[in-house]
Amino acid sequence: MLLNRFNALFPLWAVLLSAVAFFAHRQFAALEGAIVPLLALVMFMMGLTLSRADLARIAHKPVPVFIGVLLQFLLMPLAAFALANLLRLSPQLTAGLVLVGCCSGGTASNVIAWLARGDVALSISMTLASSLIGVVATPLLVSFYLSQTVAVDTLGLLLSILQMVLLPVLLGGICNHFAPGPIRRIEFILPSLAIVAILLIIAIVVALNAGSLLQIGLLAAVAVVLHNLLGLSGGYWCSRLLGLDRKQSRTIAIEVGMQNSGLGVALALQFFSASAALPGALFSVWHNISGSVLASKWGKR
Repeated sequence: MLLNRFNALFPLWAVLLSAVAFFAHRQFAALEGAIVPLLALVMFMMGLTLSRADLARIAHKPVPVFIGVLLQFLLMPLAAFALANLLRLSPQLTAGLVLVGCCSGGTASNVIAWLARGDVALSISMTLASSLIGVVATPLLVSFYLSQTVAVDTLGLLLSILQMVLLPVLLGGICNHFAPGPIRRIEFILPSLAIVAILLIIAIVVALNAGSLLQIGLLAAVAVVLHNLLGLSGGYWCSRLLGLDRKQSRTIAIEVGMQNSGLGVALALQFFSASAALPGALFSVWHNISGSVLASKWGKR
């Protein structure tokens, strides 16, 4: 019960820790090298919760998963690119927003889908499918949308995603396959550990941008909020138009609108700059707020 309360207050912890990191930026900025290991740890914990049943679900009902993942990698990158041009973001903020748009679905979406009385099996299947497909899709999409704006190391992005996403997820899945008993005993604490890791990533990014946050933070926040809302609404209505029922469409809306922004942050820092990581950090906070509000509204119906 205590862990559930802690998890539910994730947006509050993110705002409070960001404020601390803003004023104690030297201490948190010194932890920049921990971002990639922290993200890999989150993906490993995601892998620990996966089983053969998750893969079987994709094969059993592939159409909703296919539609959801297709919308994920069509809507979010396009919306990010359009907003960046509409708001005339700097090249680095554009890179950061597009990076978030090109990432797979976030792990928090599974909890939000459950709270919204969505199709949890579909949510888990979409997260898994988009994470695996994103290993290749993310660097290709980033290269497509940003090649005219900034230099993109497509091969470097691919190798980094393999190291930060695919390998940890596979390793976690292997551990779950060969030692399901011990994993089941610690499974209840994994979401909380993942939240702590993401909170640290957000705090480090805020610290790295402390000097320019007041100048670029508001515009980046507007872009992130609009991006997320476009993903949520587009995911819902497009899937409805394609013939899916309301429960499936709610799930797809949440999956499309909630990105693996931690991955976007790590890639931005590795291949672009600290300011490019800011949209991902803001997205991490905002999409949990909007997702929670949406889950509360849909969950009451």
